[in-house]
Amino acid sequence: MGTAERRLAPEDGAATHSTVRQQQVQYRALWVEEPAKRYRMPDPVRTAAVRAVIIIAVTLTLAMVAFFCTMAESWLAFPMVISSVASTVVATWSAVDVLVTRQVWNQRYGVLSEPSSTARTLRRERRAARRQERAAEREQERIRRRGGKAGQLTHP
Repeated sequence: MGTAERRLAPEDGAATHSTVRQQQVQYRALWVEEPAKRYRMPDPVRTAAVRAVIIIAVTLTLAMVAFFCTMAESWLAFPMVISSVASTVVATWSAVDVLVTRQVWNQRYGVLSEPSSTARTLRRERRAARRQERAAEREQERIRRRGGKAGQLTHP
């Protein structure tokens, strides 16, 4: 601050300085939440997918080690090749397991039942017919309670 600014500043300069600093600082969020484009995977499917990724990563590592052992003509080459072949079978099974788990989950829980427009129309017609039948029954019951017959005037 210069001399002129000090003369214009109030006695308690520290409090004013801190409020000015607070007004200047505007906090922004680090990120903005956006709605997901796709729904989250169901838990069993996600578990199978994580397991498959881990198994495939181990398989690729074994294959790489087997390749390097073969290039180095190490005695470990043969056991590593055998283990990488077995691991490839397990990795294939785990990838198929993800597909099967996903399909089973969709068949059990993923179907949203929405009637077609024709089914909805038929249901409306049946409901309307039932309403008319109930209304006719109520009318007949009301006439019977009064002691008259259908079509007969209650007061002559």
